[in-house]
Amino acid sequence: MRAVFPYPTLFGDIDLDVTSVSVDGSDLPYSRISRPERTVALHQTGRRQWDSAILNLQATLPVRELADGPWSEVVCLATLSEKATNARTTARLTRGDDDTWRGSVELARARHLGRVDLSLVVAATCDGVPGRLIGTLARNWVVDLKGATPVRQRDVEIVEVDFSQGSPDWLHAFKESPWVVETTGDMPTLYLNSGAVEGLMDVLRGSGGGPAEQTLREMTASQVASDVWTAMFHTAISDLDVDEDGTPVLPTGWRESVLTAMLPDVLPGRPLTDALYDIEERRAKGFGWAELQTRVQYAAGRRSQIAKKLTHAVRSVNRAQEHGA
Repeated sequence: MRAVFPYPTLFGDIDLDVTSVSVDGSDLPYSRISRPERTVALHQTGRRQWDSAILNLQATLPVRELADGPWSEVVCLATLSEKATNARTTARLTRGDDDTWRGSVELARARHLGRVDLSLVVAATCDGVPGRLIGTLARNWVVDLKGATPVRQRDVEIVEVDFSQGSPDWLHAFKESPWVVETTGDMPTLYLNSGAVEGLMDVLRGSGGGPAEQTLREMTASQVASDVWTAMFHTAISDLDVDEDGTPVLPTGWRESVLTAMLPDVLPGRPLTDALYDIEERRAKGFGWAELQTRVQYAAGRRSQIAKKLTHAVRSVNRAQEHGA
């Protein structure tokens, strides 16, 4: 809902872009910045401990409206804020010759815990009153200190730990596995075993490298994603609630997202409620459950784009062999 003010405000679009980020003076790979998601991922920045991130910003305001409107002394402010810590940092952007507003804001690691909002406000003197709010960003950015990928809504928590000696203790039994998925909590957790395969974490964290490294990264990431989707699906359907008529009820939270995404591939052509009923009946009566696993595998593979990544890998190998011949 748009707020109503007793004075003129901007009607046109206000936009903000994070053009680059540096962490303790080193540039963050641009793959960690997503404009469509309006998210910056600061986990796994290349160092375990860091102190400060500088976000370089560029804002656009409705130029003609600003020129023709009853405002003066216009100020454009970028703000970092986090409810969990009540921390707030504000930086002023400067208007350039091309009518874009540029500047930077510093995020101090010690002041924040998790997900930080990056907002933009425009203030001006209006009707003789200075500092009046005349415009805001419609959709804020999110700076995620715990995310390794720039996604706005995190459905999976990613934890990197040595299974042989790290916490939680139950991981010790899986010390030879490169990763495991735990789905009993409010958010699924993917544990990556930093002690299982030498160099695996460097491959997954990297953003460049030669064709062979890129192919390995894509295939590994796809296999991990497929395992995650499979585990989440089985957890989501493992304990469905039913209504008074015995009809399964779609769960909420991440379980709803997983079932909504995968059921059309697991039971194609079936409405969501019918698909849930079918799955519950198969499990209760013990028929067709084993056959269904092939469809689950197929659905997880589609979500993780295994076929696409495998095709790219095969083509890369063939090209390398042709060049070496």
